[in-house]
Amino acid sequence: MGELFINSLPIDAVPDITNNQVQVITSSPSLAAGEIERLVTFPVEQTMATIPGIEEVRSFSRFGLSVVTIVFKDNVDVYWARQQVNERLTEAKTIIPDGVGSPELAPVTTGLGEIYQYVIHTKKGYENKYSATDLRTIQDWIVRRQLLGTEGVADISSFGGFLKQYEIALNPDKLRSMNISISEVFTALQKNNQNTGGAYIDKKPNAYFIRSEGLIGSIEDIEKIVVKANPNGIPVLMRNVAKINLGHATRYGAMTRNDEGEVVGAIVMMLKGANSSKVISNVKERITQIEKTLPEGVVIEPFLDRTKLVNNAINTVTKNLAEGALIVIFVLVLLLGNWRAGLVVASVIPLAMLFAIALMNLFGVSGNLMSLGAIDFGLIVDGAVIIVEATLHHITGRRLFEKFGSTKLTQNQMDSEVYESASKIRNSAAFGEIIILIVYLPILALVGIEGKMFKPMAQTVSFAILGAFILSLTYVPMISALCLSKKTQHKRNISDRIMDFFQRIYTPLIEGALKEKYSLLFLLYYYLCQV
Repeated sequence: MGELFINSLPIDAVPDITNNQVQVITSSPSLAAGEIERLVTFPVEQTMATIPGIEEVRSFSRFGLSVVTIVFKDNVDVYWARQQVNERLTEAKTIIPDGVGSPELAPVTTGLGEIYQYVIHTKKGYENKYSATDLRTIQDWIVRRQLLGTEGVADISSFGGFLKQYEIALNPDKLRSMNISISEVFTALQKNNQNTGGAYIDKKPNAYFIRSEGLIGSIEDIEKIVVKANPNGIPVLMRNVAKINLGHATRYGAMTRNDEGEVVGAIVMMLKGANSSKVISNVKERITQIEKTLPEGVVIEPFLDRTKLVNNAINTVTKNLAEGALIVIFVLVLLLGNWRAGLVVASVIPLAMLFAIALMNLFGVSGNLMSLGAIDFGLIVDGAVIIVEATLHHITGRRLFEKFGSTKLTQNQMDSEVYESASKIRNSAAFGEIIILIVYLPILALVGIEGKMFKPMAQTVSFAILGAFILSLTYVPMISALCLSKKTQHKRNISDRIMDFFQRIYTPLIEGALKEKYSLLFLLYYYLCQV
């Protein structure tokens, strides 16, 4: 039950205000921005225009890159939206010319999805053992592949280092002299880089499966690929028309660390709607396991951890809530003049918070600076204060002494008197709490970014007030009958003197206001006109 109420509550620093969107990304390194717009971006936009539930389609085209963002209404399920976009990508691919680029869906994440960033570098003494290409290869083939299986992770974006590639530098003069076209070179590479499966030979009790291994594994394998045979029947190999070596993809920047040379980094992207605290915990646990499989001298070092931001935000909220609760308890005990009554009212605070957290789990409201930080304990204990104060006033009145002829009530008499006093005042207390709830109704009606920012606040406060309302109907009368003093005599204390002081100020003011009501209305009207 504790796991359901507290530990499973999604915790983040601030609400996620990212709109409901699906992105289509197309990479085409050889095209300029104009060709990207005409050949890629425009066809993708046109095929997406007929999807229902779209609010807007926006895009940008840069050198070698096209990004189309399809924004859906907030009530559209993101996975249904991605399915619709993916179905229309099939049509878009038929319009885009071959070899230009293949559109792909971006990960299911949001603007707050970058929860964890790290670098991969070498220890002191191993700087010359691993190059930037080696570090990037370790990131892509060891670290990234293991992190992708972590619960709540949408994708891992790598950057820095050199992306290892096999490069084939064709010699135009040799191609021309041997009458070989570039398309023949591509065809030869494609056909000679695949495995083929066959049937099997049954040699009882064994069966031998037939397969042909043709995948390229080294530079030598590429050099031995036959491009074509010349008229004399002599095969022309790839090494006869090109130079093959290891290279790297075109890059547009580099990543360094502490002025000690190049390193490789990555960003862990969280799934939309996941619990960031839980996902980060899973990532850290998985990285601890991955570090055991890294080559000697290579380490993973995080440099951005959302946990720090979340913890700072939650610590701020916790501190403010604790201080607010202590202040409320102090004021209650001071003004009620009865420490038992003050503690009875104060006990509503944690119970109402548990009720609110349970409903936050039920309705998917995350705990953050906006939702938890907006809780006002003064509003929560309002109904309980009315019930307890009415009960104290009822018990310490002269009527009970005359009725029972005793200065101390029995438990049955106490139960009867608490029920009578709570029943009389319940309508007034309920009316006040309903007024407070009505104040938050306009916030619940907000949509768009404003709704995503402020709705969690209104929902959480409403949940807490609703919990306090239910507790004031049930728990507060019951605990008052059990814990409050059963003595019918009242001794004046500091709370009475405080209230007498305020009454001396308030009584002349209210009497004067009632006598001069028309003058006050005129002054109010004049003030509003000036504003």
